Amino acid sequence: EGWHAVRELLLAGNRRTREVLLAGDLDQAPILDDIIDLADEARVPIRELSRSKFESLARTEAPQGVVAMAAPLRDHGLEVLLQRDSSGTVPFLLLLDGITDPGNLGAILRAAEAAAVDGVIRQIRRAAPLGRVAKTSAGALTHVRLASVVNIARAVTELKAAGIWTVGLEADGDDLYDGLDLTLPTALVLGNEGRGLRRLVRERCDRVVSIPLLGRVNSLNVAVAAGVALYEAVRQRRALAHRAT
Repeated sequence: EGWHAVRELLLAGNRRTREVLLAGDLDQAPILDDIIDLADEARVPIRELSRSKFESLARTEAPQGVVAMAAPLRDHGLEVLLQRDSSGTVPFLLLLDGITDPGNLGAILRAAEAAAVDGVIRQIRRAAPLGRVAKTSAGALTHVRLASVVNIARAVTELKAAGIWTVGLEADGDDLYDGLDLTLPTALVLGNEGRGLRRLVRERCDRVVSIPLLGRVNSLNVAVAAGVALYEAVRQRRALAHRAT
C-alpha cells in the first residue's frame, strides 16, 4: 500500500502483480502517472474504487489511495544468503532480533537497501508483519533479499561457522562501532526496540559495539542506530575500494 511501495513493486517486476486499485478521488501527481504507466506496461489491470470501498480494503492508516494485489514476498532462506558469489564481494548482512514496530522495520529496510546489504535476516516470531512494512520502507522491501528464521541466536552461530564476523549493536557495547574492521565479511545484529539484544544472541556475537551518545538521551531509536552503523560499514568499504584502485 502507498505510492512508493506500489511504484517500486511494479519497477522491480519480481513479484506477480494481479491488480492495482486506486481511490477514485485522487488528485493528479507525477508518481501516480508513473504507477499507471508501469502497470500498463506490465499489463496489470487498474481498477478505480469509491473512497469508502477503497478504505474498507486498505490495511494501513494512510494508504495514499493506492493498493496493489501481488504475490507473497519471496523468502530467500538463510542458506542462500550465505552463498558466496563469484564476484569476490565481501558479504554484508543485517540480522534483526525481534523488531516489532512496522515503522522501525520499514526505516531499517530502507537504510539497508540504500547501503546495499546482501540480505536481511529476521526472526519470524515477535516481529513486525511484512504486509504493513512495504509502505513504511518506501518500497525498499521489494528490493531487499530477506530470510526468515525461527531462532536468531542459532542464525548467529551459523553465520560464524560460515566465516561471517557478527557484530551486535547495543547502548552498552564493549567497543565503539567505528573501532572495528567492517570491511571483513560482516553481519550487524540489531535487537528489539525496548529490550535490545536478547542475552543468548548477545553472547553469541563476536563483538558488541555501541554508538557514542554525547547528549542527554540514553539511547537511539533502533532505525537511526541501524543507519549509523550500516553507513560506517559503507564508509570503510568505500575507503578500502578506493585504496585498492
